[in-house]
Amino acid sequence: MIEIPSHAAEAETHVLRRAITDDESRSASRAWWDLDADDYQAEHGGFLGDVDFVWCPEGLREADARLLGDVRKKQVLELGAGAAAGARWLSGQGADVVAMDLSAGMLRHAREAGERSGVRVPLVQADALALPFRAGAFDIVCTAFGAIPFVADSGAAMREVARVLRPGGSWVFSITHPMRWIFWDEPDETGLIARNSYFDRTPYVETDERGVPTYVEQHRTLGDRVRELVAAGFVLRDLVEPEWPPGHEEIWGQWSPLRGRLFPGTAIFVAVRG
Repeated sequence: MIEIPSHAAEAETHVLRRAITDDESRSASRAWWDLDADDYQAEHGGFLGDVDFVWCPEGLREADARLLGDVRKKQVLELGAGAAAGARWLSGQGADVVAMDLSAGMLRHAREAGERSGVRVPLVQADALALPFRAGAFDIVCTAFGAIPFVADSGAAMREVARVLRPGGSWVFSITHPMRWIFWDEPDETGLIARNSYFDRTPYVETDERGVPTYVEQHRTLGDRVRELVAAGFVLRDLVEPEWPPGHEEIWGQWSPLRGRLFPGTAIFVAVRG
């Protein structure tokens, strides 16, 4: 699921940087996506499609990139699947797919899209830090902007992914490129000015008027992500930084042609369980 935060777009939202617990992250993310699911799909559903696997706002598709390899007859888990367009596409390629998300609102859209398209996959509501699957259940785990940026302990999420993967299984995930943390999210020229420290891992938190977190996003450096993968027993095979394609003029949150042609907006990690 491609995540684009509002980053305090509404007047009553308060923004701060502070430590956050897993429970706070989980509660905020579930509530956020339950409330935002309709608007998100109305705005981005056309770009993502009902049966397609889009890795990022740059428009890189698995049909072209083939980062997951041959998925025929493979057991696949799409983590943070949102409306599960990627899972349905994988099913059409011959994979045996499960789509999982924390948000009931997003899974409702997944059911509706399955009915529209006629491509239905099993849907599971669960937390990335406690995957409800046996060890070694999958050949591939993947996510497009799901789960990893939103949990306080992403290293633990990596270990959970490793647990449910068979030896030699693939773990492929896309996230906002860590260098984007340096900049504010404006897609125009004001978003080209470095304002934040790349090395500040303090979470970005939006709260309501009572101080309750409503949106939480975590930052890790590229090196942090590599160390998380290695500590969980993975071997990093590739790090893809999609370039902004010619003719692509669509603005999606902080992603824009202006910024995309100057520096990467997405990082895709391709790893294999040892």
